[in-house]
Amino acid sequence: MGRHRLAKRVNADLAGTWRPNGTKGAKQHQGHYSMTHRPLAGRTAFVSGSGQNIGRAIAVRLAEMGCNVIVNGATNEGACRETADLVKKAGGTPLVAMGDVGRAGEMDGIVEAALKTFDRVDILVNNAARRPHKPFLEMTDEDWHGVVDIALTACFRSSRAFLPGMVENRWGRIINFAGMKAIKGYFEGAPISAAKHGVWGLTKALSTEFGSKGITANVVSPGQIRKDAVAEDDPKRVASIPAGVMGQSDDIASVVGFLASPDARFVTGQMIAVNGGEST
Repeated sequence: MGRHRLAKRVNADLAGTWRPNGTKGAKQHQGHYSMTHRPLAGRTAFVSGSGQNIGRAIAVRLAEMGCNVIVNGATNEGACRETADLVKKAGGTPLVAMGDVGRAGEMDGIVEAALKTFDRVDILVNNAARRPHKPFLEMTDEDWHGVVDIALTACFRSSRAFLPGMVENRWGRIINFAGMKAIKGYFEGAPISAAKHGVWGLTKALSTEFGSKGITANVVSPGQIRKDAVAEDDPKRVASIPAGVMGQSDDIASVVGFLASPDARFVTGQMIAVNGGEST
């Protein structure tokens, strides 16, 4: 899909120009902030992979805190529209920006539409990832790049695109994602482990280079998180978690909300593990 064609498609999804299909089957995230206490009022956030689960919870939490939210997904536009509806109900202005952040051309179109609509992005949340499993000796170049381009290279491209606005405004938040298993070393998951270690290195470098400009950069490393559509914890997985329960999407969203807030101005270059006490 060409850059201008994608931008045209994204702009058509600005809140107020489309009618969502409703939220049947979607988890209803409870509000955490009142309309009078919105510490991120006037800010704009981009959340990749925000059509469901952790990404959706983050989008809604940031909207509750006052943000406009750019909702992104690669393929499931219906799910992204549901997230956008929840963002709107939480008091934010959503923009649905469909596209694969691992593809340079599509990322360019997303960035163009985001900046045309909101002028700048203040909070960048790089949540999108792929985690296929395959024996290392059977892995092709396509297998490798299919993971690394989304999990690592997209973080580079999005940061390069949105940092100028943060620098100009002397305020910004970059929140990247690792993962407990990726940091430990995924069995038959070399690309995701390599990519997430790269994300950690990139984040530390950005925190050093841009810290004096009012910009923080951190990594959130989730443990075993139950998908929103699953009603109960998996006992086998719970057995290894000291907290005795699996995490939920809102557990991650609450940490992202803090890192994005003014309260976290002195927190940068850190990896925050949210895993119920499992070792990383």
